[in-house]
Amino acid sequence: MTTQNLLVELFVEELPPKALKKLGAAFGAVLLEQLVAQGAASAESTLTCFASPRRLAAHITRVLEQAPDHLIETSLMPVTVGLLPSGQMSPALIKKLTPLKVPHDVPLEEFFSKHVVTVADPKGDKLMLRRWATGYLLRSSLQSALEVALERLPIPKVMTYQLESGCELPGWSSVSFVRPAHGLVALHGADVVPVEVLGLKSGNTTQGHRFEASVSPVVIADADAYATTLARDGAVIASFAERRAEIVRQLAAAAAKVSGGGKPIERAPRPDEMTAPARRRWTMVGSPWGPGPSLCLRTTVG
Repeated sequence: MTTQNLLVELFVEELPPKALKKLGAAFGAVLLEQLVAQGAASAESTLTCFASPRRLAAHITRVLEQAPDHLIETSLMPVTVGLLPSGQMSPALIKKLTPLKVPHDVPLEEFFSKHVVTVADPKGDKLMLRRWATGYLLRSSLQSALEVALERLPIPKVMTYQLESGCELPGWSSVSFVRPAHGLVALHGADVVPVEVLGLKSGNTTQGHRFEASVSPVVIADADAYATTLARDGAVIASFAERRAEIVRQLAAAAAKVSGGGKPIERAPRPDEMTAPARRRWTMVGSPWGPGPSLCLRTTVG
């Protein structure tokens, strides 16, 4: 089966700065875990997590459009209970198999001969039902994975808000999440995967920086173009790690401009928390701690 890379982004209002890194990692990890469990992804799939002030996203490689068919095994009952001395099905086994018989036009005896096997067990042989099931389509796999990922997010405090559209009672129907959500991207290669969470339907567009984005909305052509497109058209660095590295670089460069050279001081905000705002600029201002200038971090949220 052919595979393509998957990109999922949830666009929201400003996320808690101290929790941003953890939320991004958890969102991607649970998505991958759930897709692997359903056969849509595998141990060969790699995960890249993204987290910026107004988005959580995950890029997962080698995702199948449809999972392979898989064997389902169901323990029925001990052989001594399920079979009569003649080898025929007992009333108890018939009662157990009747609602499970698929397709319905197959005689129960034929279904029994094809799908029920005897399995050795130290406590006594058991009857086991074995059937092949059609693999899940990515649409259903991702829908389930998204719901679990949102449920398991380590949210510091949940907000309840009303949906404005896409619900039974606009303005009245409520959902709960860490912050109000406004957009959902789900791309398998260049194809939109039709899923829905928090009253949002998936598409291929998102929003960039509030003031510095060159276009609105930002159109993501395919899953692999996400980070570069968002940086080019949206003026947002989607990767938390890249944003952190850029903050450290800018801080060191600004400190070096101080007369005689300088270096960032330990009492400055922690880099992980400084990474939350979407745009920042280091400027020299008068120092509240004594003579000489100090660095001031001015930010706007993207």
